[in-house]
Amino acid sequence: MSTYSTPDWLNKGDNAWQLTAASLVGLQSVPGLVVLYAGMVKKKWAINSAFMAFYAFAAVLICWVTWAYKMAFGVKMLPFVGIPGPALAVDYQLDQAVLPTSGITAAFPMATMVYFQFVFAAITLIITAGAFLGRMNFLAWMIYVPLWLTFSYTIGAFSLWGGGFLATYGVIDYSGGYVIHLSSGTAGFVGAWWIGERLPEDREDNRPSNVLLVLVGAGILWIGWNGFNGGDPYAASADAGVAVLNTNVCTAMSFLTWTLCDYFYFGKPSVIGAVQGMITGLVAITPAAGVVAGWGAIILGLFSGSLPWMTMNILGRKWKLLMKVDDTLGVVHTHFVASIWGGIGTGIFATTEGCAAFGLTQPGGAIEGNGRQVGLQIVGALFVIGWNIVWTSLIMMFIKFVLRVPLRMSREDLLVGDYAAHGEEPYIFGEGIRSVLHGDTERSPSSGDGEDGLGQVIMGKSPSPLPGEGDSITPALGKESGMVFEKGRVPVEDPEKRD
Repeated sequence: MSTYSTPDWLNKGDNAWQLTAASLVGLQSVPGLVVLYAGMVKKKWAINSAFMAFYAFAAVLICWVTWAYKMAFGVKMLPFVGIPGPALAVDYQLDQAVLPTSGITAAFPMATMVYFQFVFAAITLIITAGAFLGRMNFLAWMIYVPLWLTFSYTIGAFSLWGGGFLATYGVIDYSGGYVIHLSSGTAGFVGAWWIGERLPEDREDNRPSNVLLVLVGAGILWIGWNGFNGGDPYAASADAGVAVLNTNVCTAMSFLTWTLCDYFYFGKPSVIGAVQGMITGLVAITPAAGVVAGWGAIILGLFSGSLPWMTMNILGRKWKLLMKVDDTLGVVHTHFVASIWGGIGTGIFATTEGCAAFGLTQPGGAIEGNGRQVGLQIVGALFVIGWNIVWTSLIMMFIKFVLRVPLRMSREDLLVGDYAAHGEEPYIFGEGIRSVLHGDTERSPSSGDGEDGLGQVIMGKSPSPLPGEGDSITPALGKESGMVFEKGRVPVEDPEKRD
């Protein structure tokens, strides 16, 4: 006898894995990208950057359960979107998970499905934020999140995953190469153009505030991807295991490839560069995770570690468009370029066995004699790119010209950063104490009433002059993997002159 407590259709193992996978993906955003963003940007933007990610996670969830989930996975309204509606009724949440347009069912409740799909929607907006950091007006971001979720994300999700026209045509997107990464890469680049550039001094001196914090976030992101790709069979299945293994193989290959490119081109391996290579590997394997063989994952990783490296470090310094548009964290390289390669690579390397294990009817990709799949993957990419160019632009224009909300902070606020935006600073050691971590003020000798460390904390004394009141310029520290480190705020101590 079936009851809500023990329904006949419920597979407790599948439900447990799906909730675990969803939690892993949620951790990629909070705290994964929250701390990665805080560490990747300048110290004065650490709070603002982290909070943009945190806000998006919360805002997307409320929009998702109120109307957006059914637009992405509900009953068909148009070939590319479902009928909006809430997913809040308890009887709806307790029922078996069903995607009505695609006809997919799963052995766990709708509540699990709704939450699992939410964490993907949330991370897409957070990835997009990576292109806007360091100058976007927070009120504009608050408005942008629900609008872009509604008019952009749900379209791609329904078209490819919810039973829409791209899924019907046969485009393969295993876990979001197009729905998540191509859309966020496109929207990030277009949105960055509309918002405008950071201050010139912020672009010149964009040293990360905390590289170790970046590594913490990157580690959470990598391991969390086991749930990202391993959860998409909607079961604790054999194909889920294949997806997890391929995810890690491709990522490791991409990480190593990017590191070697840095070493041979710049003369030293870059930690930030290695993180970029890790991300591009995760992105490239996403559309292919459970449908390619292990050697296919290695090939995908080889080119995901080299093609985006070239666009970031070579073409990005030569093409005027890439130089003009201020994409703060290089989302166009790590997500747009890597996802296009991953999508086309899926069309090439998809296997018949992998497609069958995932429940697809496609007979594999080009290596299986189905060259048409490559063309389908290109068509799918063009639709996602085109839709996001148009709708991201429309949303930005609506915020700027109709709502009259500036997209970019004022120059006065940009000079200050976090304190102007939120009235808070990231490193506070006590009342009346000013932190000089990361070169905010000049180094001062120890005077018995202070604390030595990365900088000097002076109690009860006037702060040293800020930049602009006696600028100090450091020697160029070099260019590492797309991040230019040239202008500093304090003199750099020569290690060879230390006692």
